[in-house]
Amino acid sequence: VLKCDGAQPILPEPPAPYRPGDRIAPVDLEQARQEAGKAAGHRIDDDDLASWLMYPKVFRDYAEHRRQFGDVSLLPTQTFFYGMREREEIAVDIDPGKTLIVSMQGTAPAEEEGLVRVFFELNGQPRTMRIEKAGAARAARRVQAESGNPAHVPAPMPGMIVTVAVKAGQPVRAGDPLVSIEAMKMETQIRAERDGTVRAVHVRAGETVSAHDLLLEY
Repeated sequence: VLKCDGAQPILPEPPAPYRPGDRIAPVDLEQARQEAGKAAGHRIDDDDLASWLMYPKVFRDYAEHRRQFGDVSLLPTQTFFYGMREREEIAVDIDPGKTLIVSMQGTAPAEEEGLVRVFFELNGQPRTMRIEKAGAARAARRVQAESGNPAHVPAPMPGMIVTVAVKAGQPVRAGDPLVSIEAMKMETQIRAERDGTVRAVHVRAGETVSAHDLLLEY
C-alpha cells in the first residue's frame, strides 16, 4: 500500500494479464495506408502510416503544410525556425548527390498587398519571389482552393494573372487553356484536367495571386 501525507492510500493494481495492444481495435493496414496516402497526396512510408494511425488530425495538418510549403524537413533547423538573414548562404540536400545552394540577397519594402519581394540566388542564378510578410495586413485575402476538391482550380505558384480564357457557364474539355500566370518572367498556362462546365471565375487579368488561391470552379 502506498500512502501520501493527508491523502487516501493508493492500492497498487495487479498486473494486466494481457498485452496492451490486445485490446486495440483491429486495423486494415493497407486500407489505412491508402487513406493516409490520399490525405497526404503522395505515397507514404511506414513512419507516415504510424503517424496517421495514432494522430490522424496532426497528420492531416502536417500533410497540408507540406502541400503548401514542400518538404521543409530538408532545411537546416535554424533556417526553419528563424528564416535566412541577408547575405546568408545555406546548402539544402534535396536528394543523394543533389544539393541546392541558396544565398539570401535582400528584400524590398512591403507592398500595399502585404507582399514582399525577396531577392536570392539559387545555385548562383538570381531569382525573385513575392511572399506574404509576416504580420502584414493584406487588402483583400483571396479564397483558398480546397485541397483534394476536384472542382477547384488553384494557383500553382504566386504571380500575376496574364490571361483568363474562360468565363462562367462555359463548357471546357480536358486540355483547354483556362488561365495563364506570369512568375519570375516566365508564363505558365493552366489547362483543364477534365471535361466540365466552368461554374465561377475568381480572377481577372492583371491581378496578383498567391499559391493555392482559388482561380476558378467547375
